Amino acid sequence: MEGGGPAVRRRSRSASACKSSRDRARSRGVCSPPARKRPSSGAGEEPQPAPGSPEYNNDSEEDMFGDYDSFSGNDSLLAQVDDMEQECIQSIDLTSCTKNMEEKATVEPAFGYLQLQNAKSKELIFSAAGNIIGFKTEEESHVRTTSEQDNRTLEPGDCFLDDLPSSQLLYFEEMNKTSVDSRKSSEWQHTCLTLESLQQRKNLIYSLPTSGGKTLVAEILILQELLCRQKDVLMVLPYVAIVQEKVWALSSFGIELGFLVEEYAGSKGRFPPIKRRMKKSLYIATIEKGHSLVNSLIETGRVGDLGLVVVDELHMLGEGSRGATLEMILAKILYASKTTQIIGMSATLNNVGDLQQFLQAEYYANNFRPVELKEYVKIQDSIYEVDNKAENGLTFSRLLNFKYSSNLQKMDPDHLIALVTEVIPNYSCLIFCSTKKNCENVAEMICKYLNKEYRNHREKEKQDLIKDLKNIGKGSLCPVLKRTIPFGIAYHHSGLTSDERKRIEEAYSAGVLCLLTCTSTLAAGVNLPARRVILRAPYVATKFLKKNQYKQMIGRAGRAGIDNAGESILIVQEKDKHLVRDLVNSPLENCYSNLFLEFTKGIQSLLLSLVGLKIARNPEEIYHFMCGTLFGVQQQFLSKEKSLSDITREALGCLIEKGLLKEKMTCEKEQKSQSNLEITQLGQATYKGSIDVAYCDALYRDLKKGLEGLVLESCLHLLYLTTPYDMTYHCRPDWMIYFRQFSQLNSVEQKVAAIVGVPESFITKKASGQAIKKDVDNGVVNRLYLSFVLYSLLKETNIWNVSEKFNMSRGYVQNLLNSAASFSSCVLHFSEELEEFWVYKALLTELTKRLTYCVKAELIPLMEVAGVLESRAKQLYDSGYKTLAHLANSDPETLVKMIEHLSRRQARQIVSSAKMLLREKAEALQEEVEELLKVPTDTSEGLLTTLP
Repeated sequence: MEGGGPAVRRRSRSASACKSSRDRARSRGVCSPPARKRPSSGAGEEPQPAPGSPEYNNDSEEDMFGDYDSFSGNDSLLAQVDDMEQECIQSIDLTSCTKNMEEKATVEPAFGYLQLQNAKSKELIFSAAGNIIGFKTEEESHVRTTSEQDNRTLEPGDCFLDDLPSSQLLYFEEMNKTSVDSRKSSEWQHTCLTLESLQQRKNLIYSLPTSGGKTLVAEILILQELLCRQKDVLMVLPYVAIVQEKVWALSSFGIELGFLVEEYAGSKGRFPPIKRRMKKSLYIATIEKGHSLVNSLIETGRVGDLGLVVVDELHMLGEGSRGATLEMILAKILYASKTTQIIGMSATLNNVGDLQQFLQAEYYANNFRPVELKEYVKIQDSIYEVDNKAENGLTFSRLLNFKYSSNLQKMDPDHLIALVTEVIPNYSCLIFCSTKKNCENVAEMICKYLNKEYRNHREKEKQDLIKDLKNIGKGSLCPVLKRTIPFGIAYHHSGLTSDERKRIEEAYSAGVLCLLTCTSTLAAGVNLPARRVILRAPYVATKFLKKNQYKQMIGRAGRAGIDNAGESILIVQEKDKHLVRDLVNSPLENCYSNLFLEFTKGIQSLLLSLVGLKIARNPEEIYHFMCGTLFGVQQQFLSKEKSLSDITREALGCLIEKGLLKEKMTCEKEQKSQSNLEITQLGQATYKGSIDVAYCDALYRDLKKGLEGLVLESCLHLLYLTTPYDMTYHCRPDWMIYFRQFSQLNSVEQKVAAIVGVPESFITKKASGQAIKKDVDNGVVNRLYLSFVLYSLLKETNIWNVSEKFNMSRGYVQNLLNSAASFSSCVLHFSEELEEFWVYKALLTELTKRLTYCVKAELIPLMEVAGVLESRAKQLYDSGYKTLAHLANSDPETLVKMIEHLSRRQARQIVSSAKMLLREKAEALQEEVEELLKVPTDTSEGLLTTLP
């Protein structure tokens, strides 16, 4: 059964046949056996891990996080596994159960590999997940008597589950154990999983509100592809932190079920990926790295190995250059592999027809939400409920009942304290603010007027939180957090480091913090639900709120399994009433292609890679490809003045003019000449390095100039070459700091500034406020300033000190570091394609590693493990876990005892991630050994016989 066929379906057969086939699969060892479950003492609600910093991009609030509640929310299969494990694990003895099954099994001749793998997949899925969630599998079979097991027989057709693909049994077995309410909530998942289009392997788009349960469907389909169809899977997520979170969460499944989980984010990822012989891989990638991965698979003729591509937050197709890159990924897969299935999901989709036409997909939608959401609008002291049936869309609900003094009225004109104290400290609350500074101000204002009794709520845990944040900051703590945390309140925005955000999110999830003041990034990021969500104003920065943003924010209201309902309250001033009425009653925004709007990162980048990958060789073939893109579907609406053919020719002309493509005339038999396109060496380096076409010339010149006099006494010159170009536009140097940092360099390092084009006299005059007569490129000046920041970071490895030294927020400094690490990786791949830059390969390999981790060398092996940040790596190292092997072979129970504030769930995931990374490295080496020892297929038979 090849990858292009219909989904594998299970034949009806008796229970004994199912059992014996599983035993035969076990004896063959198709997949790694599931690890034995270790009894655990149970724990309360465990905190959600948090994302870190974004991939190489700008420092906008929107880029710090992505909406990944779909993959890590309470509806996730993984979340259900963690929540219910403690209830079911106590009485399970998998060893004795497996022994009994093996004694009863009748050994039969081996049958087809795929059938074996299906049987093994069923057994592994149920053993790894069934016992945890409460399926009627190993635990119940252990309770049955021997005679019941021997006498139990089923005829074909007795159970409809027998006709379902193996991994979908996971879902239906769960339904047998859930309550009536949970069954109702799972009806849409049942319907979606049994869609005829899925069974026929058609592409699918499905849409539900936030927290609707999209994850379970995606995870079942991923397991089916990996285990039953034996195909690789690509999962595309918006941001680096989300990818790391998902790798961390799924590693335990990979260990149990025998597949590899590979991270493609930031500077991580191998191109092309190692071709595995025995195991299949789940590639978890950001949009940018996913694009490079797909390019490498197409180039090596392996794109058909991808059986499934899952895209979370499909609406990101309409979001700038990242949307254009996502469109390229999907368009190339559609064109290059007819057997790869595409699944896209989102909570905010409107013009689905265009997306269906682009992806050639079926569509499924449901309005299910596990917790009812009540939307309110507050105008002065009156609260109105959003009601689509009302004439103006709003119905009066109640008046605020809170006595305000004249002084308090001045300090809190929006009545935030009244709205908050109705909920906290027993329930959680989120306040969305329009700016980062506003988040901090609101948090402090609320604490100033709260009753002192709020300090007594979980006081010791709050002190522990403050202590942890001090350790993260190496003795430093934000003064605002120091004042607000005792009241159970904190702010959350991109100005925090990833370690700080993670610890605050854990405290909020555990109930230690009851109120977060946050920016819109939290709505599109980590899953932190609340009983009440308050929108301080209908603005994000100075821009009026979009419907998609509004839906994401209010979608955080209501915690499944805890609250019966969630509330959202939008605070509105009189001047904005009419705009808000339109907002709450308007449809979601349409999703439009950005290939044309993002000209260099969009259509030019796409056309360059099409020629480089030999997908298209002439303008006619390129035009044919473009017709299949989302831009091709929407072209008449997006560009009324120019046709698709005109736009394509214009883009090709720009690429030829820049020396990235060249034309070559060929003659056919009828003596007709045809213009074919070829990619130049510079063009090849540009697309393989994922370099923006707008910067490829500048990068080439900078690297060429560097060869003339590269200063290697320190890494400053290399840091300048790997500082991202697009971050220079948002940089505003402090000239006194600039001069001070320049003066602290030694004479050789100061030469770097002159070499790149920033003379000492220029810096001195700017610092003293003198007029500058000679023009100096601002981009170069700003880039050198940012390289000073990176240089200080690598020397000190302390973000707090560096942020204070340069008067920048900690989050911005960390974002710069992550962006530089990613861009350094891109420059490395760029240099590898140009022989003249061979010297940069070794230099940039080491620099990329240093930028990626920015810690002392001994901590790097631990930080390679998904989910382990600097503070956790230090704890592990100080406790004796100094290598990856130490961590992979550790006991989670021992980790919990030795590492402060480490939950059992986190300990298990860290160990699983370490095991997965160790296994991946070991198998990569094994693949190399086998490749070296393999007999060449093109060696003549006669030559082989002469060898001794």
